[in-house]
Amino acid sequence: MSATVYRVPTDTVAVALGADAIAAALHAAGQPVIRTSSRGALWLEPLVERVEGDTVTGFGNVTAADVPALLAGSLPDLGDPGALPFLAKQKRSIFRRAGLTDPLSIKDHQATGGWAGLAQALALGPVATVEAIMTSGLRGRGGAGFPAGIKWRTVAGASGPKKYIVCNADEGDSGTFADRMAIEGDPYVLIEGIAIAGFAVGADEGIVYLRSEYPLAIKVLREAISRAEAAGLLGPDALGPGQPFTLSVFVGAGAYICGEETSLLESLEGRRAQVRAKPPIPALAGLHGKPTLVHNVLSLCSVPDILVNGAEWYQALGIGRSTGTQPFQLAGNVKYGGLIELPFGVTIRTLVEEYGGGTRSGRPLRAVQVGGPLGAYLPDHLLDTRLTYEDMAAIGGGVGHGGLVVFDDTVDLLDQARFAFEFCAFESCGKCTPCRIGSTRGKETLDKLRAGDGSAAALIADLCETMTDGSLCALGGMIPIPVQSAMQHFPEDFDSAPLRASA
Repeated sequence: MSATVYRVPTDTVAVALGADAIAAALHAAGQPVIRTSSRGALWLEPLVERVEGDTVTGFGNVTAADVPALLAGSLPDLGDPGALPFLAKQKRSIFRRAGLTDPLSIKDHQATGGWAGLAQALALGPVATVEAIMTSGLRGRGGAGFPAGIKWRTVAGASGPKKYIVCNADEGDSGTFADRMAIEGDPYVLIEGIAIAGFAVGADEGIVYLRSEYPLAIKVLREAISRAEAAGLLGPDALGPGQPFTLSVFVGAGAYICGEETSLLESLEGRRAQVRAKPPIPALAGLHGKPTLVHNVLSLCSVPDILVNGAEWYQALGIGRSTGTQPFQLAGNVKYGGLIELPFGVTIRTLVEEYGGGTRSGRPLRAVQVGGPLGAYLPDHLLDTRLTYEDMAAIGGGVGHGGLVVFDDTVDLLDQARFAFEFCAFESCGKCTPCRIGSTRGKETLDKLRAGDGSAAALIADLCETMTDGSLCALGGMIPIPVQSAMQHFPEDFDSAPLRASA
């Protein structure tokens, strides 16, 4: 008879809901426990799994007080968690180890195909590795969707004795958590992706810029780096005899603007985070003026599987120029919130209704914001739009970092538009006038509209045009997207503003 083992996740959400106390109670009862990552079904956390040979039984929303019933066999179970429709219908690449391995075990990582991507890159050589990324069609997962291969080619072709890989882990978009889950749950796939990028473009040093609001991710990544160094996977011979690659973690102070790559570089260099004018681009003159490849966490985590399975395999997963998979994140007023990794092309409605189960409140769904605080508010008639870069652009929106925030029919879209301006005013680096001043004027103008000044709507349109065309970076340039989408798709919330103000 196989020994029984319990899996208890170490993910931030699970820990916040009592996972550590559950693990301690199981230990106290003499039960073997493995601390794994989260599967991403966050509405079930803490999700505890009992493993008996090949049989896995899940128990959702467990508390430490439930442990006696769990051990007695009287706690209701979910069956095999992997068979739940939320998980079974996904097609995972980046998160294929989620919930199954010990995040800090190099042995677990290698047993599930870890480091095979780096081995393949070393066998191909730098030029062929860059071309594999180019052919795959991988695009930046941080929001801009810029072709990764072009960045790699540019940095690889840049001259200079020193180059850097910078991983942008400053995940600041509302409703997003995939970067955090990747780092906490599978740090070695990120380390491997960064090392492959370093080998391909000729960099010998990597830095992960990680936000201070993620203390567990910081702890896990630093420990993973330490273990990788001890195993010789990082250090003086990481990329072959005499070919070093080092990696470190830099903790940011939590400014949203540091998600913009040049502001991030300013912060790394010890200065106030402000947007740099381009050119020069970071690929030619980035960190400390050296050629620098800046990528999001999910972009780099995609790299090992591309090398192992081939660029054509990755192309086949998506649609058109939106290739591969995207970890979508469901949050807000949704029944089943969590992480859903699927190839590009799934519709917004499928994610919200089939995976998310509709609103948590049970009230009618009214709007979905796609792409974080700079994303568009979309009404019901646009929810059948496919999530690709091209389809979303066609309706005035974007995929962003893959976050979807759900709202029921109680939401006030004028309030949400006002929040967009308020958010921009608070997070602006202050370097350019359209963003610094425009965001404040926008909030004030919406307040006038709320108070009954009907002429304010035209002023908002002019202001949005100025911010779009005149801002130095995407913060000011894209804030008009949520504002204008709210006004376009939900005009009744703006037309009736004077009535509601006097009610």
